[in-house]
Amino acid sequence: MRFGFYLPNSGPNAQPGPLSAIARKGDELGFYCMVAGDHILVPREVNSPYPYTADGRFHGGNAAEFMEQLTLLTYLAGITSNIRLVPSVMIVPYRNPLLAAKILATLDVLSQGRLTLGVGVGWMEEEFEALDAPPFSERGAVTNEYLLAYKELWTSDNPTFEGKYCRFSDLHFLPKPVQKPHPPIWVGGQSRAAMRRAARLGDGWHPVGAIPAAPLEPEELEGNIALLHRYAEDWGRDPSELEISMKAPLYDVGSGVPGAARRRFAGEPGQILQDIRTYEEAGVGCIIFDVRGDDLGNSLERLEWFAEEVMAHAGP
Repeated sequence: MRFGFYLPNSGPNAQPGPLSAIARKGDELGFYCMVAGDHILVPREVNSPYPYTADGRFHGGNAAEFMEQLTLLTYLAGITSNIRLVPSVMIVPYRNPLLAAKILATLDVLSQGRLTLGVGVGWMEEEFEALDAPPFSERGAVTNEYLLAYKELWTSDNPTFEGKYCRFSDLHFLPKPVQKPHPPIWVGGQSRAAMRRAARLGDGWHPVGAIPAAPLEPEELEGNIALLHRYAEDWGRDPSELEISMKAPLYDVGSGVPGAARRRFAGEPGQILQDIRTYEEAGVGCIIFDVRGDDLGNSLERLEWFAEEVMAHAGP
């Protein structure tokens, strides 16, 4: 099992000093990856249902402060050495595909091959409209086409592409990414369409679990992975080549409802380790925990605590 953590891209710790301290600490402690979310802007009124809260409300909209995801990860690439850099997830339709492919290739080169690209189709229709992105209703088809365009740009000496939303020919595209044939692509989302996308175009599936809106208990996850593997076989791919990387909260002790059952990934280190092993047996190879907070000292302590009390005992 490998482990990652969320980076703050808003709030008091979304500043050069705290971000540098958190990234360096994670690198030093041996975490596999660190992830950053993606909002370019937040409209003042958001009515689109948010898929990761029980009430469907986007509670981050009040602050509406978000650093640009790929710029943030490129900055942190220069001050770390081993930890992988994961846009999680990058909303594919938000960015011109040639420009996005260039930024991502540059990030892979500057980090010496440490980019893993997490991708999603997006959920906030108002942000699509503000960015003059392709139609929200067509975001799945747009994402599929842009991913194919990225791969063409990253792997072909004479990139040529003719699609509904993107077309190009007769151009140079250099530098290519360091990783061959291209950086790994983790496809986010819990829908059947997302799993089909992962099976066809991805190197892994990247769901969210252990939250009220998306519990993703191990039994459900096993069923989803079996379906993912059938989709991969339909596309003539080897299912064993698809990695399962899950995002989840890391709950503080006592954070649950009194008298209620213990939440997954809450409690003492031994309890968290048992949850990790349960998900590992279900097929998960990487878990990325949300350890963000407004206090830098507390964030660094949580990383150290997890590395020493949990990660060190989770096995290779």
